[in-house]
Amino acid sequence: MASILPPLSGRRGERAILERLLGSQRSEFLAVYGRRRVGKTFLVRRFFQDRPVTYFEMVGRFEGSQADQLQIFADSLSSTFYRDAPLAAFPDWHAAFRALVRAIEERKGRRRRTVLFFDELPWIDTHRSGFLRELEHFWNSWCSRRGDIILIACGSAASWMLRRIVNAKGGLHDRLTQTIRLLPFTLAETHEFFDARKVRLGLRDLIELYMILGGVPHYLDHVRRGRSVAQIVDELCFEKDGALRDEFDRLFASLFGSDKKHLAVVRALAKRRGGLDRNQLLAAAGLPTGGGATAVFENLEQGGFIRSGVPFGKTERDRIFRLTDPFSLFHLRWIEGRKASSWRHVHRTPAWQAWAGLGFEGLCLEHAPAIQRALGISGVRAEVSAWRSRDAQIDLLIDRADGVITVCEMKFTAAPFRIDKRYATELRDKLARFRDHTKTKKALQLVFVTSYGVEQNPYSDELVDQVLTMDVLVG
Repeated sequence: MASILPPLSGRRGERAILERLLGSQRSEFLAVYGRRRVGKTFLVRRFFQDRPVTYFEMVGRFEGSQADQLQIFADSLSSTFYRDAPLAAFPDWHAAFRALVRAIEERKGRRRRTVLFFDELPWIDTHRSGFLRELEHFWNSWCSRRGDIILIACGSAASWMLRRIVNAKGGLHDRLTQTIRLLPFTLAETHEFFDARKVRLGLRDLIELYMILGGVPHYLDHVRRGRSVAQIVDELCFEKDGALRDEFDRLFASLFGSDKKHLAVVRALAKRRGGLDRNQLLAAAGLPTGGGATAVFENLEQGGFIRSGVPFGKTERDRIFRLTDPFSLFHLRWIEGRKASSWRHVHRTPAWQAWAGLGFEGLCLEHAPAIQRALGISGVRAEVSAWRSRDAQIDLLIDRADGVITVCEMKFTAAPFRIDKRYATELRDKLARFRDHTKTKKALQLVFVTSYGVEQNPYSDELVDQVLTMDVLVG
């Protein structure tokens, strides 16, 4: 790793895991998975860049043949162990792993750990290549008997990683010593990421940009300092050569190969922001019932694109699926079909306000732990869910073990939110319907999460128990 990489922002939990593996007295086998562009490769490279380890890295080639992958392996072996001396490609993976064993054992006089990083494993394991079989043998017969190896298997195809590595049968069954599912940055981590790069945005602007790009580090890395949100979004998404203009079209194909079913699910959920149950989703996406659909849902959920949950007071068969990936929601609302020619033209229009309101609700749902911390209940056992009936809906409920249900209302406004007579009536009615439908005996606490608080008046005094402003989301 000759090149110097930028600082590593966020990822404190993941860094702690890697520190523990580095200090272990045994060999470790780690699987890292997560969606494309989320920073898996960067995390591993940057963490080990300045560490006293021998570092071997092989990155698979998308749609490469077995011969391609074996040549890449030979080149990586040469770069790490033989000062770039040319090596002929190996005839098969058995010979390749034997050569790797020899190269490591020849350096046995150096008392340091050896990191073996196989990146984009699903691309390396070509049809009938035998790669996984040899990887299993390599770990079981050699690595696990030593105390100085950190073997890292990494891939963006979450379903493949789960099926073939994390939940593997056969030789790799129960062999992993650690897994990392890398998710997009939270809003707080995004703030830290921008701060390290001297990108200065006000908190409300940061939230708006997060509702567009999400916390995908690769997307955030394209943001140039000294620009407004409208300028940033136009540069990335609407200009002819924008870095993210065609990202959506590439995203699912690279993750899922034949991606028609996955796209059908994403598009169906984009039209129903409140979510759909399984039968509704199958019908909307035009998918047949059966295990194939279940695999599609699992792929998207493990990739961080959708989230499912059981509504308050319901059972597993009532599970609701929601599209939670901000970039997919933004693309399908504003870019596909060129529904907007420029973000500057859309900004602050009524259509933008409606979109921003829904986006802020989604952001709050994904940052429920931050809301719980701000309420001082992070140590209280609680379940986060939503509730809906035929005539009312609550998007965020925190059902607490201390006898309270926190009902959250979320508003993204340019000034303190004002509760008028009509809205006060709606709130009373909603809370009454919730209690009547659910028969709960718990106390109901009404909390507003808003940009700039709630304007004090008789209605707020009567109804609102607590007010949180948007700054708690980065706390």
